[in-house]
Amino acid sequence: MSEAKKTTDRKEIEKWAKQHGGVPSIIKGTEDDGKGEGVLRIHFPKKSKDNESFEEVSWDEFFKEFEAKKLAILLSPDSNFSKLVKRD
Repeated sequence: MSEAKKTTDRKEIEKWAKQHGGVPSIIKGTEDDGKGEGVLRIHFPKKSKDNESFEEVSWDEFFKEFEAKKLAILLSPDSNFSKLVKRD
């Protein structure tokens, strides 16, 4: 398995998600009372047993929150592993 790559590049993130069947999402119930969208995730609906916990959002909404929280993402080229992390 290849090592996960840290990135903030929107095109790269969207391409990776599409290749792996992922969609931009928030975890339901984590909305921040007008202070933000909630906990972001790239969700894999065809591979998940828990689709009810996720709400799909647009890429624009995802990246608005991604930028506001100054996040980066670790992506594995060989699997659907991803992890949102703080930027350095």
